[in-house]
Amino acid sequence: MNDKPSTSTAHQIPTLPAAMKGVLLTGHGGFEKLEFRSDIPLPNPEAGEVLIRVAAAGINNTDINTRIGWYSKSISTATESGAATGFDSVQDDDASWSGVPLAFPRIQGADCCGRIVAVGEGVDPARIGERVLVRNMLRSYVDYRPFECWTFGSECDGGFAQFAKAPSRETYKVDCDWTDIELASVPCAYSTAEGMVHRAQVRSGERVVITGASGGVGSAAIQLAKRRGAHVTAVAGRDKLELLRALGADEVVARDENLVARVGKESMDVAIDVAAGPGFPALLDVLKKGGRYAVAGAIAGPIVELDVRSLYLKDLSFFGCTFQEDEVFENLISYIERGEIRPLVAKTFPLEEIVEAQKAFLSKSIVGKIVLEIPA
Repeated sequence: MNDKPSTSTAHQIPTLPAAMKGVLLTGHGGFEKLEFRSDIPLPNPEAGEVLIRVAAAGINNTDINTRIGWYSKSISTATESGAATGFDSVQDDDASWSGVPLAFPRIQGADCCGRIVAVGEGVDPARIGERVLVRNMLRSYVDYRPFECWTFGSECDGGFAQFAKAPSRETYKVDCDWTDIELASVPCAYSTAEGMVHRAQVRSGERVVITGASGGVGSAAIQLAKRRGAHVTAVAGRDKLELLRALGADEVVARDENLVARVGKESMDVAIDVAAGPGFPALLDVLKKGGRYAVAGAIAGPIVELDVRSLYLKDLSFFGCTFQEDEVFENLISYIERGEIRPLVAKTFPLEEIVEAQKAFLSKSIVGKIVLEIPA
């Protein structure tokens, strides 16, 4: 929605409908802001874009954070405090992750797996029929400026509909034996995890602690850190620890345990954090001198207690990880095609049950990704 009309000529298969089913986000707020519709106009690919028939789309924290306006600086509590009903104090002017007001209605969905069914001007029609993943952090729309990007499903429409358009150069063909559901679990979670692992320069033999390890990003980070030869300590709910061992974690720590007592002071080279909140100080305590801390989320709360002495006396490096270099997503495609990572899908829902899917996601009772099946 809210895309300017195209003046380009699109190459396409002849059976595309005039309207599609999808979920519209009509404003910041609770579940009531998600509206399943069957009369949404089909997007038209402009020059340099492709049109994708979406097969599956994953659920992510960013979808919920965007819906409830959690990115606004007026919010200081954890996502879960407003996940169902939204917040009374949201300021629309800074309620998106980019700090720019969202345009409504918006089709969300940072994850998108499907097949190309039409191409805009300048795109090879031979791409029609390719099975693809869309890079969720899009750089084409900001002219590839450093540290700028749009999130698919935030600054432009995303995958929670039967069709979606995206820049051809950021829509990647994937050759593998995974199902569409499995592929749709990758873009946001795995690129976020790979972005942190990449930025923190995780190396073979290093000890890495990962918070929120049972979620989509955390479970991806376990695989990606192990792929680089690291020793992984995973932190999650007590009932999920054995599943994390099966996923590859060398050591597991319950979220309610004393992390420092379990692993020891200055025992870790890198901390990969998506939780923040009250557990933040312990992560700095377990980092070695010269250690690296990478963060790409704050599901346990965005406001933390920082003893600045820990930062400078231990010569720690902090990495805030949103922007991703091109190689991050390109690496993921190669890992998939070489069989170096494996999908972790916990549950699927039909698109029209998106509210139930988000409730299941927010329950934090499962390990891995929840994926929406898009109607044909």
